[in-house]
Amino acid sequence: MLTYQLKKQPGLPLYEALYRCIREDIRTGRLRPGEQLPSKRSLCANLKVSKITVENAYNQLLAEGYISSREKVGYFVEAVQQLPPQTPKASQTPPPEGKLLDLSGNGSPRFPFTVWSRLQRQVLLDYGQKLLLPLPNQGIGELRQAIAWHLGAFRGLEVNPEDIFVGAGTDFLYNLLVQLLGRDKCYGVEEPGYSKIYDIYRCAGARCTLLSMDKSGVLPDAATQVLHISPAHHFPTGLVTPLSRRRELLKWVGAEDGRYIIEDDYDSEFRFAGRPLPTLKAMDTAGRVIYMNSFTKSLAPSIRISYMILPSSLMEALQTRLGFYAGTVPSFEQYTLARFIREGYFEKHINRMRKFYKARRDTLLELVAQCPRRLQVLEEGAGLHFLLRVDTALTDPELVAACAQKGLKVRCLSQYYRESPPENCRGYLVINYSGLGDADIEILAKVIKTL
Repeated sequence: MLTYQLKKQPGLPLYEALYRCIREDIRTGRLRPGEQLPSKRSLCANLKVSKITVENAYNQLLAEGYISSREKVGYFVEAVQQLPPQTPKASQTPPPEGKLLDLSGNGSPRFPFTVWSRLQRQVLLDYGQKLLLPLPNQGIGELRQAIAWHLGAFRGLEVNPEDIFVGAGTDFLYNLLVQLLGRDKCYGVEEPGYSKIYDIYRCAGARCTLLSMDKSGVLPDAATQVLHISPAHHFPTGLVTPLSRRRELLKWVGAEDGRYIIEDDYDSEFRFAGRPLPTLKAMDTAGRVIYMNSFTKSLAPSIRISYMILPSSLMEALQTRLGFYAGTVPSFEQYTLARFIREGYFEKHINRMRKFYKARRDTLLELVAQCPRRLQVLEEGAGLHFLLRVDTALTDPELVAACAQKGLKVRCLSQYYRESPPENCRGYLVINYSGLGDADIEILAKVIKTL
């Protein structure tokens, strides 16, 4: 019988502690491949913990491929790459230069390898040679139907699958939109914002302008015809556009022919307080909003599957003028993702990751709360990043350099301005915690206390 000394730690759920203990035993070979684990009932009785604690720990191990489940039989250890036992270090030191703890959003998320690989095997068996046939350029029907179902259940969007266009990443879709809407139009993007969007539009030959933001989000200027925004949770400020501003934006886009709003609903799945506000797409009655989303943050950056929902008239124009483009996402991945969504695994994965990220976020907020009053958190209970205000005499470049010396790769809010940032944005660190591991939290805690 497995026996561990489980102790409650601030910010660490008990199931997480149990999960780590079992994972360590599997990785070091103390639990061998094929070995059966105790039943949930017997393990919770032996460890004197709740059944839900054991269940959550087993579910996490299942999701990461450390164990497998056999119906009406039990849980069994899977074969994984074994590591030598780690001896405790006398002291924790920041990672060496070139191996900084990355808070810029480039960390690796958890991925449901076991489920995904099983679905891939099913797809290979069920479709066989069909996987080699040409694809509809807007994506296979099964995936578009699954996406429409998901958006109806999660975002309250009534979507016709025929209006969905699937592409290999948002970069491809942005370029396609420039060709569809026209390079002669002026594309407005948020300032500060995700600079890659501006770069893509400019490199595609479109005119692009930077639009400043207030506490409610962005307002377009008179010269803008296409507005690219992220009202659900803006990066990097974290702003959530209120309903009043959303109505203003819809009034603007409907006031003149040829205007469109590109609504980027990036990472909207991760909201930790209350329900998300209705999308602009759901509020649009004039057919002027183009909705975009991606599975990059919810699954993995290497899953290059994004999609957009076009007004029916625009979809017709796209197929007439740009229908020669071939589909850009392999059928194997599309069929797998369609099953992942349709069979409920995506919803379970999102719920699991939402709990995981919320625990990470709450731990970080507790760490900040224990620090001197010079630190202030600005966040909206949504997305996978927040702003950390540091009351310091250092300039932003000096603050970034100081963090790097202590082992943190982090960016300031001012670095997301293409033009001169306002003076009142100095001292704001953008903390992206999506890729942080347990050891990373300990390092971050020590560095935060010294800021």
